[in-house]
Amino acid sequence: MKTTVVIGGGPAGMMSAIEASRSTKVILLESNAKLGKKLFITGKGRCNITNAKDINDFFDFIPGNPAFLYSALYSFTNENTMDFFEKAGVKLKVERGGRVFPESDKSSDILNAFNSELSKRNVEVRLNSKVTKILKVGNKISCVVLENGEKVYGDYFILCTGGKSYPLTGSTGDGYTFSASLGHKIVPLRPSLVPIEVEEAWVKELQGLSLKNVEFKIYENNKCIFRDFGEMLFTHFGVSGPIVLSGSRKVKDNANQYASIDLKPALSEDELDKRIQKDFEQFKNKDIKNALNELLPQKIINRIIIVSGIPDDKKVHSITRQERKCLVHAIKDFRLQIKGLRPIAEAIVTAGGVDTKEIDPSTMNSKIISNLYFAGEVIDVDAYTGGYNIQIALSTGYLAGKAICEKEKL
Repeated sequence: MKTTVVIGGGPAGMMSAIEASRSTKVILLESNAKLGKKLFITGKGRCNITNAKDINDFFDFIPGNPAFLYSALYSFTNENTMDFFEKAGVKLKVERGGRVFPESDKSSDILNAFNSELSKRNVEVRLNSKVTKILKVGNKISCVVLENGEKVYGDYFILCTGGKSYPLTGSTGDGYTFSASLGHKIVPLRPSLVPIEVEEAWVKELQGLSLKNVEFKIYENNKCIFRDFGEMLFTHFGVSGPIVLSGSRKVKDNANQYASIDLKPALSEDELDKRIQKDFEQFKNKDIKNALNELLPQKIINRIIIVSGIPDDKKVHSITRQERKCLVHAIKDFRLQIKGLRPIAEAIVTAGGVDTKEIDPSTMNSKIISNLYFAGEVIDVDAYTGGYNIQIALSTGYLAGKAICEKEKL
């Protein structure tokens, strides 16, 4: 029986190892002391494994080379993912936006399911086994060299080393170095799903403030290029949270961009104005700074008043219609000048990677090295938050393993 060597024990690596084991002996090499270290912390430790949306809708949430993923996502869909874990005994649940989590809210349940399946398939899992070099003869890989100098030989090799984000989980970018040494082009790396830095120093006043049910928009040269609804968070350097992370994919270097937050997207400006008038009637003898507590979080009131241009000690009963209009605008269009993105080490996902033009999308087989396959984040593909990136890892891993099995049947 021939041997498949899988490099990297994340979701892509584990799934490709499981699938390749149907027709080959599989050796799974992982540099960490345990498998799925990055998977363990996804979804704040709850592990958002996929999304329950129709698979046809997935491509709207994949800004990085969606067409390349057609074969992978249709070969192993989100329904296949849910079926895989449920058969392994993991009960699942669907939350807002179609996000799928284990019912227990424990990523350890997902990892236990993987480990159980790997054991059942007799996959040889070798932990603390860091690959430092890949050796080839002609257009074929002969073996990989481990940190201790040991050579691991195989007939097929699947590269699943992840990206360059969260380096403490083992995603150190080695896969890009290996791929380049084998002749592959690497599309420049950039952070994706990463917090955004803003120019305003006063944003530190709002650090720790979490907002729910708000609309977040990004404008470039006064044209809206991104909008989403949901949760966000203020930090000492800017903004973060699910809708901000998705929006970060649209942030460019040295571009004239700003963010706009609608704190009350469910209300039109006229409706918000009527709501404010109702509150003002209730608090007509108070200063404006003490009259907005039922409308806005306490922490942001002072800044909203500053943006509106109304003196914070002005009595509510003396506020003019024009001032009220400015207040409505400040709440519906709270702006922040975008400075840039946080470093790639803080990103959830790496954009860029092995050029998809050099990979067969129907097999994940390298077009340069005949016995090399790719899966997961090492490829130049990336998606928004919501379970899409893990689904991409699982689908590409499945397809790589399946392609090897089919080659063995020939």
